[in-house]
Amino acid sequence: MENIQLNIRLKEGNPSAFEELFKKTFPRMLGYCKLFIHDQAQANDLVQECFVKLWEKRNTIKSTQSIESLLFVMLRNKCLNFLRDQKLRDFEKNIELLKENELQHLYQLDFIGKEEKTLEESLIEAIRESVEKLPEKRKLVFIKAKIEGKKNKDVADELGISLKAVEKHLHQAKEQIRTEVLEKFPLLSILIAFILR
Repeated sequence: MENIQLNIRLKEGNPSAFEELFKKTFPRMLGYCKLFIHDQAQANDLVQECFVKLWEKRNTIKSTQSIESLLFVMLRNKCLNFLRDQKLRDFEKNIELLKENELQHLYQLDFIGKEEKTLEESLIEAIRESVEKLPEKRKLVFIKAKIEGKKNKDVADELGISLKAVEKHLHQAKEQIRTEVLEKFPLLSILIAFILR
């Protein structure tokens, strides 16, 4: 009954109802947000954005609706969107780093007077070498699924193993390749993760 009354007051645009909800829910929402976002200021901003959006959409609130559940769903989506956008920004930075390294490679050619492998060629070669080091069954699964582009189920049927076994082989292969390649290219973690997705 108390929640219903609070919802009605919120829908009517009652500031004291909003303040009551804010004081009651903000600390828990901030704690939840920090599970995803480790930056205190950013987490604080995302939580506040949820309350602003709720206030702007207050006319759509139903009396029986759980406002707290709604806020937490909004916050979860904001956190996931923020992390997705951050990964894209990091990926773009790595692309810029690749471009800078390619320019550096051209400058080096002017001085040494001979052709060397590009960063892209070196990265592909490092991945190829890591694939060759995989245990035979794991390598076969990885090649069929990731290089030949076959569906996991088709790989399982072809090799006579379970779908779960295929997924396990792929996971282990990616981890092994990622670990080995990162030792050679520590600044390209986002790009390597993108290649092995």
